Amino acid sequence: MSRSTLRLTVAQALVRFLAAQYTERDGRRHRLIAGTWGIFGHGNVAGLGQALLEAGEETMPFHQGRNEQAMVHAAVGHARQLDRLSAQAVTTSIGPGATNLVTGAALATINRLPVLLLPGDYFATRAADPLLQQLEHPVEADLSVNDTLRPVSRYFDRVHRPEALIPSALNAMRVLADPVDTGAVTLALPQDVQAEAYDWPEEFFADRVWHVRRPAPEAAELAAAAQAVRGSRRPLVVAGGGVHHSEAEQALKAFVEATGIPVASTQAGKGSLRYDHPADVGGIGHTGTAVADGLARTADLVIGVGTRYSDFTTASATLFQEPDVRFVNLNVAAFDAHKLSARTLVADARAGLEALTEALAGHRVDEAYEAEYRAGKERWEQVVDSVYRADDEHAVPTQTQVLGALDAVVGDDDVVINAAGSLPGDLHKLWRARSRRQYHLEYGYSCMGYEIPAGIGVQQAAPGTPVWSLVGDGTYLMMPTEIVTAVQEGLPVNLVLIQNHGYASIGGLSEAVGAERFGTAYRYRAPDGTFSGDPLPVDLAANAASLGMDVLRAKTVGELREALATARASDRPTCVYVETDPTPTSPGAEAWWDVPVAEVASREAATSARTTYERQVADRRRHL
Repeated sequence: MSRSTLRLTVAQALVRFLAAQYTERDGRRHRLIAGTWGIFGHGNVAGLGQALLEAGEETMPFHQGRNEQAMVHAAVGHARQLDRLSAQAVTTSIGPGATNLVTGAALATINRLPVLLLPGDYFATRAADPLLQQLEHPVEADLSVNDTLRPVSRYFDRVHRPEALIPSALNAMRVLADPVDTGAVTLALPQDVQAEAYDWPEEFFADRVWHVRRPAPEAAELAAAAQAVRGSRRPLVVAGGGVHHSEAEQALKAFVEATGIPVASTQAGKGSLRYDHPADVGGIGHTGTAVADGLARTADLVIGVGTRYSDFTTASATLFQEPDVRFVNLNVAAFDAHKLSARTLVADARAGLEALTEALAGHRVDEAYEAEYRAGKERWEQVVDSVYRADDEHAVPTQTQVLGALDAVVGDDDVVINAAGSLPGDLHKLWRARSRRQYHLEYGYSCMGYEIPAGIGVQQAAPGTPVWSLVGDGTYLMMPTEIVTAVQEGLPVNLVLIQNHGYASIGGLSEAVGAERFGTAYRYRAPDGTFSGDPLPVDLAANAASLGMDVLRAKTVGELREALATARASDRPTCVYVETDPTPTSPGAEAWWDVPVAEVASREAATSARTTYERQVADRRRHL
């Protein structure tokens, strides 16, 4: 029996296939690949470039980027906003375009967020060898620069023949849609294969729906977890990004309202409860609140929900100090559920929380414990009020007062994006998250340059949503290029650009570990050769304006408040530029972070820092 076929190039077939892929969860369907970002070169212009042109915008929307890494960041922002149910593809040429993907791919995979990477590659036929930009290896002829993407991809394949695309593309979709395995997926496409024709079975292009499962907990694991909770006196929930990915916020709310157990959140999990919920005690770990970290130190049971327990969360294994502390980890990934020698509850976060709430019917923590953490929460809110408050409208704002001014302007559904510098610590401790997607911190990879392209991805995913990309001068200089894309696409991303003349976060860390802020300031060289002269006369506001943004300069607290309100009301990409008072106003760290200090040194700053380090590291423990 003959079957119908379509004669298409590999690139044309791939685009048509991607346009027919969908995810489904809870009866709601999403396009799995909602669009494709691209920068064209000789490695993809005649293949995927031609195929995207031929397909048209209705079949596969195309987005023009300015930097390959930034295109991945935009796709990641899009995927996170849509709970990993929709992703975007990114195509590049062979060579530097492909290697520029590596940082973005690492960010996607570490944060468990889906993105499809389609870099060009060498000729599969070797008819022309070596190509322009091809890496030659003396003993591995099939190796190319795209192999740098292998360790940062959850799935990698090089499509050497047309028919090999069929299993490769299906496997790529399987991984992208899998809540356990998702991350960056790379299909390296030799440029001659992209343009090669093949007779494709029509079934390959039929609509295909990938069900995103919600695995329920196994009965024995559920019973053991419930028993552990019932037997604890001071339990604490640590809410991670998995709560958001699973849309488990209401299930978490029901769980804590039934049991009275407080909730601390990681950077990825913040907003799992509204900031004003009585059980929300704020961020946990090195950048956590005093109340959350105090509860963590005395907790006898830690219930991790959708967290991978990074060193910032555990304060480098020094935070959970109760001698008999035990862990119950609810996670869709067994790999994460087993961390810290925990009792495992391998399940979808929402399904697991619902089952655990039912299993704990009638159980509630002691009233004194509830009163304790609620009082601690009230004290911390007073701290936030004090550092947000700016009594002098004519004063230069501090960084925490910038956050206070923004807090007064945003609505419940605004999205605040950040990734690196001193802002993540201030935001984790101080930001009052009002909704499940308002707090958008990429802190798994803490990648400078993420914020602006991610803001574009969020607005593509949620048109009409006010988006705020918060960056310092160090981050801005890393990657401002996608401002041009926001202007081109008419996406009103709001950029809050804070000028503090250098790497403020690393400068502070450098001082703490005895490196004396070496190489962290943006200043002229002084006569002694150090970078301690006058600040560099760099006008970042003028730069943003030259790329097409509307720019509002704010020199005082009053001007800042007015500028933020103007930006939120604008339908144009708008930058609010503010030079801050560098006086530290953020509350200090409530927990340690392990950055090893020189064991021997000739400078007093380093020897003193080593003494402090040895005192801190003594608190580290293994949970076995």
